[in-house]
Amino acid sequence: MKFRYYSALTQIILVGFVCFLCPGMFNAVNGMGGGGQLDPTASNNANTALYSTFVVFGVLGGAIVNYCGVRWTIFCSGFMYALYSASYIYLNHNEKDGSFTIASGALLGVGAGILWAAQGMIMVSYPREKEKGTYIAIFWVIFNLGGVLGGVLLLATNYHSQKNSLSDGVYIAFVVLECLGAMLGLVLAPPAKVTRSDGSSVVLVKYTDVSKEALGILKLFIDPMMLGLLPMCFTSNFFYTYQFNNINGALFNIRTRGFNNIFYWGAQMIGAYLISLLLDWKRYSRKVRGFIAFVVVFCVFNSIWGGSLALHLKYPDGLPEDGRLDFKDSKRVGGPIILYFLCGLGDALYQSLAYWIIGALTNNNQKLSRYAGFYKGMQSFGAAIAWQLDIKIPKLNQLIANWALFGCSLPPMLYVIWRIKDHSEDQAITVDNDEQYAEKEQELAA
Repeated sequence: MKFRYYSALTQIILVGFVCFLCPGMFNAVNGMGGGGQLDPTASNNANTALYSTFVVFGVLGGAIVNYCGVRWTIFCSGFMYALYSASYIYLNHNEKDGSFTIASGALLGVGAGILWAAQGMIMVSYPREKEKGTYIAIFWVIFNLGGVLGGVLLLATNYHSQKNSLSDGVYIAFVVLECLGAMLGLVLAPPAKVTRSDGSSVVLVKYTDVSKEALGILKLFIDPMMLGLLPMCFTSNFFYTYQFNNINGALFNIRTRGFNNIFYWGAQMIGAYLISLLLDWKRYSRKVRGFIAFVVVFCVFNSIWGGSLALHLKYPDGLPEDGRLDFKDSKRVGGPIILYFLCGLGDALYQSLAYWIIGALTNNNQKLSRYAGFYKGMQSFGAAIAWQLDIKIPKLNQLIANWALFGCSLPPMLYVIWRIKDHSEDQAITVDNDEQYAEKEQELAA
C-alpha cells in the first residue's frame, strides 16, 4: 500500500502514536494504583483535580479545537502529561506535600480535555462510515500499546525492587516520552487537506467563531442523543478508580502491578480489534451490529463485576504491604490476574462501542468534535467523583456503585442504538454553517 501523508488512515495512526506517548504513558503510571506511590492519597486528590477541570475543558475542547486547529492544541496539551509525571518526582522527595501533584493534575485536566476532543474528532470523522469500527480499533491498539510498553518499563525497572513505590528514574523516562508525544502533534495535517480511502475529502465545515461554538456547546445539553448517552459517558471511566486502586494497587506488589499493566492494556488492544470486526461486519445493518455489540458488552461487564465481588469477598481489606500477591505465586495469583485482564478487555469493548455510536450520529467534523468533547467531559465528571469516593467510602460500596451505574447506562444507550440510521455520506460537503450542512445532508439522503 502506497504511503499517503494526507490519508485519513495515516492521520489516525499519527494521532494514535501521540496518545501512545502521552495518555498511554499516563495510563501506565495511573494503572499502578496511587500513581505508583505507596500512599494513594495525593494521587487520588490529583486525579480529582484532573477530572474536575477535564469536565469543563472536555466540553469546551471541541470548540477550542474547531477555533485553534488540531496541531497546536495537541502540541500544547501533550506537555501537560509530562508536567504531571514530573510532579511525582517532587512527591518522592516531599511525601507530605502533594500540592504540586494536585496542581499539575488540574492543569493536565485542561490539556487532556482539549487533546481528547481533537483525537475524538479525528477518529470518528476522518474514516468512511463503513470503516469507523476498523479505524477506532487501529487507534485503540496503538494507543494502548503505550500502556503495554509502560507496563514493561515498570516491570523491568522494579523487578528486584523491595519498595512499593516508583523511583525518580522511572518518572523521568515517562516525562521524556510524553514530551516526544507532544512534539509529534505538530506532524498532523490540517483536516481540510485530509482525504478518505476513496479519495473524497473529509466533511468540511468552513466557518467558526466563538459565539457559534458557544451556542453549539449549549445545544449539546438539549440534544436527545447526547442526553441518551450521558449515563454511558458518566460511567465509562468511573470504574478505573476501583480497578486501579482496589484491585491492582491493593492486592499486588510493585513489580506485579507493572506486570498486570501489560495484561490490562494488552487486553484493550485485543478487545478493540475483536469488536471492530463486529462493528464493521457488512452482513448486518448498522443498527443490528450495534445491538449485538451491546449484548457483548452487557455480558462481559456483568462477568467482570461478578468476579470483582468474589475477589472482594476473599480479600475485603486488601493485603498488607509485605503479603501482597506476586506473579510468581501461581497458587494465589492466577484468578486475580485473569480478572484484571478481563477489566481491560471490557474497557476497550465499552469505549469502542461508545465512540462507534457517536461516530454513527453524523459525519460533520465540527459536530463530532463537540460530541467527542461532551463524551470526554461527562466521562471526566464521573471519574472526578469516583476518585474522591475511593477516599471516603468502603470498597464494597464502590463496587456496588460501579455495577449499578453500569446497569443504569444500558437502557438509554440501547435507545440511541435503536435510533442509528443506515445511511452513508461519503461525499465531501463544504458549507458555511450548520443549517447549510443539514440541507446538504438531506439532499444526499434523497
